[in-house]
Amino acid sequence: MSLANRPLTRPLSLAQGLGLAGLLAAMVFATPALADKTPRQIHVQADATLDVAPDMATLDARLWERTPAQVQGQESSGDSDAIKEARDRLESRTGELIRTLENAGVESGDIRAGSLSVRPDYIQAPRNGDDDTPPQVRTQVERSVSLTLNDLDQLPRVLDALTAAGVDSLDGVSYGLQDSNAADDQALKKALERARQKAEMMAETLNVDLGDVVSIEETTAPRYQPQMMRAMAKSESDAAPKYRSGEISIDAGVSVVWEIDD
Repeated sequence: MSLANRPLTRPLSLAQGLGLAGLLAAMVFATPALADKTPRQIHVQADATLDVAPDMATLDARLWERTPAQVQGQESSGDSDAIKEARDRLESRTGELIRTLENAGVESGDIRAGSLSVRPDYIQAPRNGDDDTPPQVRTQVERSVSLTLNDLDQLPRVLDALTAAGVDSLDGVSYGLQDSNAADDQALKKALERARQKAEMMAETLNVDLGDVVSIEETTAPRYQPQMMRAMAKSESDAAPKYRSGEISIDAGVSVVWEIDD
């Protein structure tokens, strides 16, 4: 046999043979060791809803005054005087409204008068076929008034005061919470309690022991939407209608991971 066809082999030394055997043994015994390191955990997601009665209300009203209407494009120079007169009337009504609200028991610090707004108010002519009345325009000066009630028993009296003061628009009454953070915490606590309840039930069903908490994640931040006012029709024995706020719903969600004890 020629040297070209002779297989090239080299005998392993004793040290090399022992090293190779050790490596193979380590690979064989490493497999169950890696399997033993697989986390034994229970993952739980839980949601909760907290229904809480509101303890405050916010009201938004508007007052406005208008100048006499004029044909568009033919406004006179005296329009500035008409705007001033409208503004003076508006300021007088706004002051009277604030005094009325204070007499109704609203704290002065809870009443906020907005900035003066001035805008054109276009009046379209009625479409009656042959009616050639040109479109007209007038100027509207407007001011908003907002107030906060921390005593809901005041609400009927305050609404009566707004009506008596002749507000031009009551944009709505919404209910809220004076301490929303405390309600948020309660909703979150309720979600965590639900998560633990679910984890304990799962562990008991599977005949395992619940260990330490590995991680906690807030999946739904507690939040609530202010509720709009709902009024009940007054009965014959009531002097004024009753106003029901209902309840505010606050949602919260969590994801919690527990270890399973050996």
